[in-house]
Amino acid sequence: MEFGHFITYQTIELMYSHLPDSAKIRLSMATYQPTIGLEIHAELRTSTKMFCSSKNDADEIRANVNICPVCMSHPGTLPVINKEAVKHVLRVGAALKSRLADYTEFDRKNYFYPDLPKGYQLSQFAFPLVSGGELAGVQITRVHLEEDTASSMHDESTATTTIDYNRAGVPLMELVTEPVITSAEQAGDFARELQLLLRALGVSNANMEKGEMRVEANVSLAKDGVQSSSYVELKNINSFNAMERAVRYELERQKSVLESGGTIEKETRGWDESKQQTFSQRSKEGSADYRYFPDPDLPSLRLSEIEDMNTDSLVATLPILPQERREKYIAAGIKAEDARAFVQDVRLGDFLDEVSKHVPSAYLPVAGNYIANDLVKIVRDIEQRESSSLSAMPISAINFAQLIQLVSDKKISSKTAKTILLRSVESGTEPAAIARDENLLQTTDTTVLVGVIDMVLAANPGVVSDFKAGKGAALEYLLGQCMREMRGVGDPEVLRGMLQEKMR
Repeated sequence: MEFGHFITYQTIELMYSHLPDSAKIRLSMATYQPTIGLEIHAELRTSTKMFCSSKNDADEIRANVNICPVCMSHPGTLPVINKEAVKHVLRVGAALKSRLADYTEFDRKNYFYPDLPKGYQLSQFAFPLVSGGELAGVQITRVHLEEDTASSMHDESTATTTIDYNRAGVPLMELVTEPVITSAEQAGDFARELQLLLRALGVSNANMEKGEMRVEANVSLAKDGVQSSSYVELKNINSFNAMERAVRYELERQKSVLESGGTIEKETRGWDESKQQTFSQRSKEGSADYRYFPDPDLPSLRLSEIEDMNTDSLVATLPILPQERREKYIAAGIKAEDARAFVQDVRLGDFLDEVSKHVPSAYLPVAGNYIANDLVKIVRDIEQRESSSLSAMPISAINFAQLIQLVSDKKISSKTAKTILLRSVESGTEPAAIARDENLLQTTDTTVLVGVIDMVLAANPGVVSDFKAGKGAALEYLLGQCMREMRGVGDPEVLRGMLQEKMR
């Protein structure tokens, strides 16, 4: 064998060092199979809390104002089920194509913590509202309804902890996946898709930075196909990216433990963002530790007997879902990247849908491109200047459609379209009127074009020689000079053809 066929260890090490982190993890897991399941909590959008009439307001900054004897668990008070919260969870189940419960009940989940006023949490155990289903290729175990806890705030400078009970009793949806996720990236993709779904359904704002959506990951490793019975639950994660980093770290940590002959302890671990590593918090509880039993103060429910809570009625309330919306845009010829942006920002998607009513379907890819690039930039500039988010686009769908019609019909150039878009946003004037009044419509008048071409060729004899010598860039330079002389109103395709003819 020739020397050139050998690869040294140093070469392999160098090649490995240049791989992205995700690829390194896949290589290092050659004999280990990651198993990941997610538990995701989302606060629901309702006017009042889950079992009382106190206001449900995630934006309230004053502590302990949205409270009452019920959510503070004063003696003698009785809870009442929030019907809208139940319906929200059932609509999520309908969107996931899950099995919706006919019979359901609420249970007491017993544990003590300062942020739990009752000393137990009202939740669901044996009879969840939703079972099964699928999202983004991940199977769902269950979706149930419970009440949120209060918020604990720790002040390290004074070593004190205070409790804000505004959040106590807020309706909280918990979704549990099957342990079928095999990578941090897949876990992140699922969580992001669920956030989009919750927002599309209008059941939750699902802002992670406000704690309205919380993601916990159960992580374990199977070695050579043998699945461990122990897993680690990762908690206190405040973003999708942080969750992915935590899962990657935990997989590497567990691999190191197993390779050193150790065993994985079943425990809850937190994520330290500053150190970029997980840390042990406490041993993991089992369901028996919570001593679940049906709450005696709340009635069980036969959902089929409740008007507007049967499956057909719930399905009828569903809007177009994120995955369906992406597929619709891509089928219309819109770039996949832009389609994702229109699903993530509902304002953009709704605006494109409105514009589509006023332009031929063949023009939708052009409309999508101008929305995703030019209009978005204008919106961001306005929001930065005014320090607030726009609830609607700063141009009407009809005016925007007119602009797309002009550029698609080659009555204006792409560069001119950007100028007209900005002026239409600023003045509210129709794009066609701006193009007409400011002489921005493209001309194909050969008399005018020939005059400009002759002038440009006479002023650039060296570039003409370059073109004749076979340098293709010379033609584009001359075309640019012609367009500059005509202030962008010359048809570039017509000009290109005439330039080539002139220089033969």
